[in-house]
Amino acid sequence: MLLIAALPARADINHSITSSVQLTVNAAATQAQRIGSQFSAAGTGVDLAIGDDAGRISNGTITSGVYSPGTVIATQNATSGESFSYSQSFVQADALSGAAPSVGAVPNYSNVTSTAAGVASSLAGSVTSAGVNSITAGGAGTSAISSIESAITVK
Repeated sequence: MLLIAALPARADINHSITSSVQLTVNAAATQAQRIGSQFSAAGTGVDLAIGDDAGRISNGTITSGVYSPGTVIATQNATSGESFSYSQSFVQADALSGAAPSVGAVPNYSNVTSTAAGVASSLAGSVTSAGVNSITAGGAGTSAISSIESAITVK
């Protein structure tokens, strides 16, 4: 008589369930960028002098970080009937602040982006012992994220 018996199979099985809710209310934020001075002058058929007629580039002044160009002299040197052109551009810088900004204050700079604080309002979230997640939307500047993760590991 021949007996055949099945060998028992053995395995480690691990099952886990993770539930979570994440609620976020954004803080107020302001980002400011100061622009600097820019000055240019160009011409054809003209003689240019910036500041004086002694060939200096500039005798302008800088006050509180803001450049003010000196006098620009453009003298036409073309003879009768010849064409000439002259162009000049100037961008004034933002003045440097003498003190650190206060919380909530917006500086007087050219490039400013400001975002109001979020409003929690009815923002809510919960996880029950049965693994049921629930979230309720809040006001502007809020977010609610709910997740459930189920993992099975067999070794």
